[in-house]
Amino acid sequence: MVIAQSGGPSMVINQSLVGAVTEARKSSRIGKILGARHGILGILGNDYIDLRKPTAAKLAAIADTPSSALGSCRKKPTADDCRQIFEAFRKLDVGYFFYIGGNDSADAARIVAEEAEKANYPLVVYHIPKTIDNDLRSCDHTPGFGSAARFVASAIKGDDLDNRALGGVKIDIIMGRDAGFLTAASALARVEPDDGPHLIYLPEVPFSDEKFVKDVKAAMKKFGRCVCAVSEGIRGKDGVPIGAKLGSGETDSHGNVQMSGTGALGDALARLLKAKADVKRVRADTFGYLQRSFPGVASKTDQKEAFAAGQCAVRAALKGELTKGTIAILRAKGKKYQAAFAPQPIANAAKYTRSVPKEYIAKNGHDVTPAFVEYARPLVGDLPKTAIF
Repeated sequence: MVIAQSGGPSMVINQSLVGAVTEARKSSRIGKILGARHGILGILGNDYIDLRKPTAAKLAAIADTPSSALGSCRKKPTADDCRQIFEAFRKLDVGYFFYIGGNDSADAARIVAEEAEKANYPLVVYHIPKTIDNDLRSCDHTPGFGSAARFVASAIKGDDLDNRALGGVKIDIIMGRDAGFLTAASALARVEPDDGPHLIYLPEVPFSDEKFVKDVKAAMKKFGRCVCAVSEGIRGKDGVPIGAKLGSGETDSHGNVQMSGTGALGDALARLLKAKADVKRVRADTFGYLQRSFPGVASKTDQKEAFAAGQCAVRAALKGELTKGTIAILRAKGKKYQAAFAPQPIANAAKYTRSVPKEYIAKNGHDVTPAFVEYARPLVGDLPKTAIF
């Protein structure tokens, strides 16, 4: 088998890698277990790691380490790439291919699977879910989201304490190109009635400069200060992300415009408030890539489920009911939170994203509902305790 990682890293993507490798080691039907460095690029370049060599202790340490241990890429394979992949796989006698990543990675795996079918190459392909954006249509929630959400909620909690000390307005720009789940998780930072974030803006709600200024003025009047959690993907009525207009226009092979590597959106919103809201102290931070691979804050639930997703993918592949599959993570029925795992057709996870459901967005357009907090809390876990006078 060949396994690889793709797309943005996360705090638990290596849990899925090790879960799959550990499960594969149990099977007499799988010989070599090869890890391709930097996703599809590693396969095309014949760059592999023998994953039967590491000790159990080494694998456990890798599992607990954030980011992609094998390296990653954002390459969308072409038909020609696939022909090269199958030539390489034939030489290595590869019958199973596992790709860990989000919706673009699922789409890349789908392309490989469909091209293999056309070429009459017997290949079982499984996508293993991962994305901090929590936007896979096949899943109730995705590995990586709970840990990144825990980082966001903890950072907002700290920023709120900072804002209490010095006042004014603080704007935090949080990852979320098309879906606002991660920004919505900032609401978990609230304990006291006046805790921030006081305003939450998601890509699912059209953003207006005038309304933003009005909302901030109202929060300043009510609380004497204001903490804002803003998705990097907020967009106006034209549907175009504001941050994309302010950035360099750089895109990846899937057509995604870079937004996380710049502080342009936060700076623009800060300038707007200084000019229109009559607030002297306005500060903005862009969490950027910190929320993906920050050590020491991973959610225990997220770690456990990411590992299980890797295990389930190998089991499903060996079972053979689906030759082109993904692992869906669902929420089992009942009062107590519990996840369930099920193989689904790979097309269910590929390419297209889901948005934050309307029932999770407050009617005022700048907050989330208690239903979202109830949804997210078991995925994130308990946050650090703090106290105020």
